[in-house]
Amino acid sequence: MIYPKIPLAQSILQICLDQRLTHIVISPGSRNAPLTIGFANNPDFTCYSIADERCAAFFAMGIAQQTKKPVALLCTSGSALLNYYPAVAEAFYSQIPLVVISADRPQDKIDIGDGQTIRQQNVYANHILYNANLTEEASVENDTKISQAITTAIRRKGPVHINAPFEEPLYNTVSELSVQLKPTIQPLPKRKFFENIEEAVFLWNWAKKKLVLVGVNEPNVIEQSVINQLAADPSVVVMTETTSNLHHDSFINSIDTFITPFTEEEFETYRPTILITFGGMVVSKRVKAWLRNHKPQEHWHIDTLRAYDTFGALTRHFKAEPNELLQRLLNGSITVESNYNATAQALKALREKKHKEYLAKIPFSDFKVFEMILPALPSNSQLQISNSSAIRYAQLFTLNPTIEVFCNRGTSGIDGSTSTAIGAALASKKQTTLITGDISFLYDSNALWNAYIPKNFKIILLNNGGGGIFRILPGHSETPVFNTYFETSHCFTAEHLAKMYGFDYYTASDEATLTATLLKFIQANGKPQLLEVFTPTLDNDKILLQYFKELV
Repeated sequence: MIYPKIPLAQSILQICLDQRLTHIVISPGSRNAPLTIGFANNPDFTCYSIADERCAAFFAMGIAQQTKKPVALLCTSGSALLNYYPAVAEAFYSQIPLVVISADRPQDKIDIGDGQTIRQQNVYANHILYNANLTEEASVENDTKISQAITTAIRRKGPVHINAPFEEPLYNTVSELSVQLKPTIQPLPKRKFFENIEEAVFLWNWAKKKLVLVGVNEPNVIEQSVINQLAADPSVVVMTETTSNLHHDSFINSIDTFITPFTEEEFETYRPTILITFGGMVVSKRVKAWLRNHKPQEHWHIDTLRAYDTFGALTRHFKAEPNELLQRLLNGSITVESNYNATAQALKALREKKHKEYLAKIPFSDFKVFEMILPALPSNSQLQISNSSAIRYAQLFTLNPTIEVFCNRGTSGIDGSTSTAIGAALASKKQTTLITGDISFLYDSNALWNAYIPKNFKIILLNNGGGGIFRILPGHSETPVFNTYFETSHCFTAEHLAKMYGFDYYTASDEATLTATLLKFIQANGKPQLLEVFTPTLDNDKILLQYFKELV
């Protein structure tokens, strides 16, 4: 076995193994050579080499998203670790464990004009769970910090930073370890029993209007018995988002379709007495505006770690797994007379009828493309969706419940969607389709500079010639300023990128070509596939905005 000669590097390697941190995404460089040598020469580690640090970080996040285990990121000194920051922020808000290990110059080289040197300690201060600023020599204090960093990433579900200074020579190796460590895995702390559950049950049984709102949520974490019990309660309405991975025929899964046409009277009619939320960020701006302006009497959030006061009405934070808390709550519940759910179901049926009628008459557009591609996705596959307009269109449709859905909603940025999807596809081994917009795709085009893209990975790229999301926001006007500085108008296609990176490339620009191409695209698994769908820039926003007017 080949080991780095530097004792500090040996310590980091051994503690990573001890903590079962074995997926290592390496951004090539020189200052991180001691760790690169150690990780790459040890078969207990699975290493990936991704040159672009921003892509590397999102790729690592995609792996961690699927495995639910921390993934390490390793980079050289200087600006390299700054390029990890977008993914660090996303992981922080999406509760995804990442361990950033940055090689650094020794402290006496900082701020003296030495090359490739910045102030690396605490560089992620606002979006990090733990900073391990190490000293050059191996020590018990360093070992404790390294172990604490990895343990924190696991237990608190988020990013941590280990900054390791190395002095030259960097490439010297030895055949035996000079550093021996004691096991560092600590027992998990005992979780506290639910607080005030009896009082919550009492309030639940008293309330006649209870709304359950689910944002980003992992698949298969809520048992079917809990889902059925919520669906059967006449005083409960469940609103889910595409990213909730939660399904029942009675659940309101297209929130914007349901509430956008509300009158002021309807907003008040559907205002819940008790609001229960779980999962991560909510996409719908309309539901957030509604619940901020028509606050529930009680807002309970269920999460083992955090509770955001999204609606300015938070009254309780249950630090528990949602399924466990809901079981306890529902086991003590009694049926209360209410027409809350029945009223919602009648309106849901009307909205679905209007939805179908409108889609039947619209021309080819972004909206029509989503109507066509979502039902074509194979069962038991994975769907990754980029931000901006793509996730918002997806919110307007019902998906096959066997499809797992993911989107980077922590910071809701367009950067890194493709890289995350590739990492997730690699880790899940399921057929994975990324639906993305043109700006998001072009922004993260270096994601395709990746030797680990699975053969069954697919991209559906909607190219509407710019940032279509800005056309449906207030303030849109057809002016040079808008087209240049907001929409980012362009005339690029993905054809040459697809060919350069070994993707089979397909195009569609109307219903006939999309219908003819889609089945072949979905079924092909010999190499990665990219389908670019061209839609009319000037029509998409008008078609979508008119949709909301015709739902009543």
